[in-house]
Amino acid sequence: MLLAAALTVVCLSTEPIKNGTARVIVQSGQLSVMRGSLQALFEGNDVKRQETIVTGPDGYGKFEVADGSVFEVYPDSKVVFHDNATVTYKDLLNVWIGHIRVWIQHLNGPNYNSVTTPTAVISVRGTKFDVVVEDDDGTTAVSVDEGVVQVKNLTAPGDEPLLKEGQAVRVYRGQRLMAKMVDHSGQLRAVVNAIPDAIRIAAQRGGGGLPGTGGVGGVAGAQGDKGKNNPGSGTGSGTGTAPPAGPTTGGGH
Repeated sequence: MLLAAALTVVCLSTEPIKNGTARVIVQSGQLSVMRGSLQALFEGNDVKRQETIVTGPDGYGKFEVADGSVFEVYPDSKVVFHDNATVTYKDLLNVWIGHIRVWIQHLNGPNYNSVTTPTAVISVRGTKFDVVVEDDDGTTAVSVDEGVVQVKNLTAPGDEPLLKEGQAVRVYRGQRLMAKMVDHSGQLRAVVNAIPDAIRIAAQRGGGGLPGTGGVGGVAGAQGDKGKNNPGSGTGSGTGTAPPAGPTTGGGH
């Protein structure tokens, strides 16, 4: 029976990925999808449009979509997989809370995508970037490793700066986004990369699990020279308000 189950997973994982689905290609810890209730996700499983991906404190998932693009979902995150085509961009993900990393595949030409959060829309032109929603207010940090992204604050009119490699910016609810807020020093980018780097190191060492992150808000809020209430203060609780509540049961192990 165990052999049959393993063969089934292998067969599923070798099938072509259909448009409108995201396939789990790496899984660790509590990784679930909301289908009325939380259901565990494992390697080879598919997530469909409009479904919500939820990770626990030790949860991690790496997903691939039909065009070859890849996204990672880190611990304590809640992300809606959209993959909806619009006039100019494909609405790929909506991040309610937590941390994602995206690689947009553009070997076959331009591949315009967007990622949204409660406060921001990130328009992508073939690149590698991170998005972290740090707290219940939707405070959003965006950091670029490769390529270019454009960032817009959905809650206040203002500049829509282009972020290039090595640059990062924070978006605060109700506060106008200005080009001069872009961090060119690498300090914010280093904070945003802290969780992915720790997970990568743990995986390379074969540590038998993901390192404790202390919540997305606790990590990402450690830096910032323009806090929404108290400059330089931490942000966030690491919990979301919608869609449904984070995992209390289920998840792959």
